[in-house]
Amino acid sequence: MGWPQPPRQGLWGPDGRLARLWHNRALRATALTGLLSLSGLIILALVREQTGTKGFLVGLGLAVLPVPLIIAVFRWLDRVDPKPWRNLLFAFAWGACAATLVALIANGFATEWLMTTVDSSSPTGQADADTWGATFIAPFVEESAKAAAVLLLFLFRRRDFNGLVDGVVVAGITATGFAFTENILYLGSAFVSDETLGYSGIRSTTAATFFIRAVMSPFAHPLFTAMTGVGFGIAAATARHQRARRVLIPIAMLLTAMVLHGVWNGSASLGGYGFLIVYALFMVPVFGLLTWLTLWSRAKELRAIREQLTTYQAAGWLTPPEPIALSSMRARGIARDLARRTHGAAAARAVGEYTAFATSLALLRRRAHRGTAGPDFTTREKELLDRLWERRETAQPALAHAALSVPLPRPRRVPAPAPGTLPAPFWPAGPYGGGYG
Repeated sequence: MGWPQPPRQGLWGPDGRLARLWHNRALRATALTGLLSLSGLIILALVREQTGTKGFLVGLGLAVLPVPLIIAVFRWLDRVDPKPWRNLLFAFAWGACAATLVALIANGFATEWLMTTVDSSSPTGQADADTWGATFIAPFVEESAKAAAVLLLFLFRRRDFNGLVDGVVVAGITATGFAFTENILYLGSAFVSDETLGYSGIRSTTAATFFIRAVMSPFAHPLFTAMTGVGFGIAAATARHQRARRVLIPIAMLLTAMVLHGVWNGSASLGGYGFLIVYALFMVPVFGLLTWLTLWSRAKELRAIREQLTTYQAAGWLTPPEPIALSSMRARGIARDLARRTHGAAAARAVGEYTAFATSLALLRRRAHRGTAGPDFTTREKELLDRLWERRETAQPALAHAALSVPLPRPRRVPAPAPGTLPAPFWPAGPYGGGYG
């Protein structure tokens, strides 16, 4: 009788070798970087093959012009709780490399299939195939490919995904990367066409393409994909037990993004006036509505910061003026400027870090109120409180001064959390037993 052998660990299962590999963050990051790099090299070769070296360089130079402006807009929307740059870099790279590669290959196969089903012998056969592909196939393929980045960040960077604004920002940055690569292709092809036909200047195809894609509609792709981001943002704010809502709302908003994309692409076949009518009466109002919704959600986040931090002020972790100052973007800026003038750049950086940790703490507690906080709530709460306490001597006087510039908010009734949704401790113990309450 031999010694008992330990059970074999298979490839699959929670303790399998593949599961251990999947949970290795360094390995996941390396694999993802490799995938995006390979996609980037392939898409670079494909675009250069279609435009030539000179066309590629011209397209690249023109396509990059609107990118800083668009990213700056999304960063401005994200000022309350800025996302880590690594998340935004991943989103942009996914849109520019992986999503564009998938769309280019899938759209190519779809166009060939349409050409076999549409009567290609007729004079309008090619045009009909292109129109059908742009209106029905491309929106489905492209929006699905871009939505994958939002889904991945929603699943694996859940701590940084708190609500609607986060969804809009991540989706918008992803779509900005996609539009960047797509613009290189369109602008480079237009330049090659102009060189062949001898066009130049303001009346060239390149100038017209740049005006339509970079001046009239730089936010077209971000607008479509932002609808998907809205769906994931709502799902992030939905309680865990509402599983159907957490699944169906992102799907519904993804379909909305596809419809918007299809309407926009289809308007090109209506001629100049039809395109302008769709642009003025449909796309502009939708863009305005999304902008208003995002700003309203951001203002709601600021109110939530003030309300949730009141708990920690009552427990002694924060001084009474801090919830007011931290819920105002103007007061935050005043506090940083005051710290910089008084104690230098290091103090301003400490105030900025203090503000970021306090914001994360407030949003963490709001998730707990909604029943969406994870099992590490207490550990994460203590970690954030400790980081605040380390920077209090520099940040608290600056924030107290900045709070004087903010009008006192009107009292507002805060809804009680659902029973059993807020993990302990509900009233966190103050530092060393102290308190201002």
